[in-house]
Amino acid sequence: MKRISLMLAAALMATSMATSAFAQDARMQQLQSRFEAADTNHDGKLTKAEAQAGMPLVAKNFDQIDAAHKGYVTLDDIAQYAAKRHQ
Repeated sequence: MKRISLMLAAALMATSMATSAFAQDARMQQLQSRFEAADTNHDGKLTKAEAQAGMPLVAKNFDQIDAAHKGYVTLDDIAQYAAKRHQ
């Protein structure tokens, strides 16, 4: 009986991890889609103006996301910022 409980717990944990990974992948795809729509000149970077027009939450946190003060943010910059906020 104990072995079945352990197997069930392991199966539930694996399912939970897969669901979490799927949800994270879906969020990343949505972020990428919104980023591409906001990146009006398609250079892979968002200026503050592009962010204000297409990604208001990014614009609101632009200075924190652009920690290196480059004057633009990339999709990777946004993803890293989001990951730090959700830790």
